[in-house]
Amino acid sequence: MKQTINPKYSKSLMDSSQGFKSLKQIKTTTKNDPRLIEEDQPLSPMARLFHEPGSNVYIISMLGSKTKIKPDVVKQNLVHSLLRHPRFSSLQVTNKETGNIMWVPTNVNIDNHVIVPEIDPNIEFPDKFVEDYMSNLSKSSIDSSKPLWDLHLLNIKTSDAEGTGVFRFHHSLGDGLSLMTLFLACTRQSSDIEALPTLPMNKDSGYIKVTNFSSVLEMLWNSIVALMMFVFTVLFLKDTETPLKGSVGVENRPRRFVRKSVSLADVKVVKNAMNVTLNDVVLGVTQAGLSRYLNRRYREIEVVNKTVDHDKKDFIPKDIRLRATFFFNLRATTRIDTLVDSMKSGTLGRWGNQIGYVLLPLAMGLKSKPSDYVKEAKAVIDQKKLSLEPLFAYFVVDLVLKLFGIKAVGKLNHKVFFNTTLWFSNVPGPQQEVTFYGHDCTYIAPSCYGQPNALMIHIVSYIDKLTFVISADEETIPDPHRLGDDLEESLQLIKASALAKESIKTKC
Repeated sequence: MKQTINPKYSKSLMDSSQGFKSLKQIKTTTKNDPRLIEEDQPLSPMARLFHEPGSNVYIISMLGSKTKIKPDVVKQNLVHSLLRHPRFSSLQVTNKETGNIMWVPTNVNIDNHVIVPEIDPNIEFPDKFVEDYMSNLSKSSIDSSKPLWDLHLLNIKTSDAEGTGVFRFHHSLGDGLSLMTLFLACTRQSSDIEALPTLPMNKDSGYIKVTNFSSVLEMLWNSIVALMMFVFTVLFLKDTETPLKGSVGVENRPRRFVRKSVSLADVKVVKNAMNVTLNDVVLGVTQAGLSRYLNRRYREIEVVNKTVDHDKKDFIPKDIRLRATFFFNLRATTRIDTLVDSMKSGTLGRWGNQIGYVLLPLAMGLKSKPSDYVKEAKAVIDQKKLSLEPLFAYFVVDLVLKLFGIKAVGKLNHKVFFNTTLWFSNVPGPQQEVTFYGHDCTYIAPSCYGQPNALMIHIVSYIDKLTFVISADEETIPDPHRLGDDLEESLQLIKASALAKESIKTKC
């Protein structure tokens, strides 16, 4: 059943979308602007792709604060930090002659970007209010007469925060990792306000690990297979119609955003017990959680149809095809201090959407040993790591763009995304508790809307927690909170299974 908006605060929910319609045109600057030389250029192919029908994607991120958020403090600091980044102080203007979308610097009125709706402090269900507010935002777009980002400050006490900030960026501004790093450049460690936060890892090289001639051959074979699967998916290969698969037009429907946090220590216990990576564990937990969810949905279908076998445990049909579009960061490294310097100088540096993706098959079904989900996940991830698939997905966009134009690229990617079941992505968060302009953060939860899939699962770490952020089309997935519970329960089952197996090995 779809959740409805309480009339007590429906006006607050509508404030955001109504504000967009009343914005006046912002005049752009074209002379004596130091950003003009660098920024008066076309959008990159990946940035342009996010403007195409079916791929008009927004990044939306929640930020919990331990205290009430002070709008004036936030506005004043944003002017001297975020607005100094060229992408966040430029319009995207279409050149009528060439059809290209250009970055054009503009004067920014911060009040048009920081929105503070009036909220009744006595709202009965504040957590649902915040959830409904975000769902309402997913129905709207940002007015193109201003830079494509905004920040909504919701000063209402919820179960885990005194105030909530909701950032929204059009995906053409940058990919998830670049935007996360940019956000962290606006923060400092709570324990040391002079120190920037640090990320859990800092890649010094690409994701591909080639160690010997055999691995080179394996990489070539994996890449050829991946290329064939990519072409087949564009032409005809679709995922099975399951209760997780979205229908036509899903990208235009509102989303429900749900958070489920688990202990990062529990994830590391499984990692160490099974000698795998954190990504292996996270993907294994995701496969297990989706299997639990699908099993329940299929059982409910059989109950409705009065065909249920009460002695049966696994209701998931055999041999279903269910794939995730798994996004890879293609940067060698992303440094927070570099972004701080570029915001001070107003220069761009390495920015934009530098991402590739792979089509990741997920095995659905109930397993007697929950730790087997992690084993299967590791095997799939290892295969994808030893292939050129993410690079191929990135460069094919540029090739098709040059040969056939941006419309062809949009249709190609929409076909690939729609023929799979979900988007899956992860971004490392800070290892230390951070303060955002004096507001200590309790959680950070990024996600997306506008994608042609009914489900996206985004993983982000913060201090000692790992959060699954679910973006769900409620027409397809009416109970995303239950999916969140399935993910949490799956981790505990996998942890118990991994420890039991380790205990047996120790005794032997």
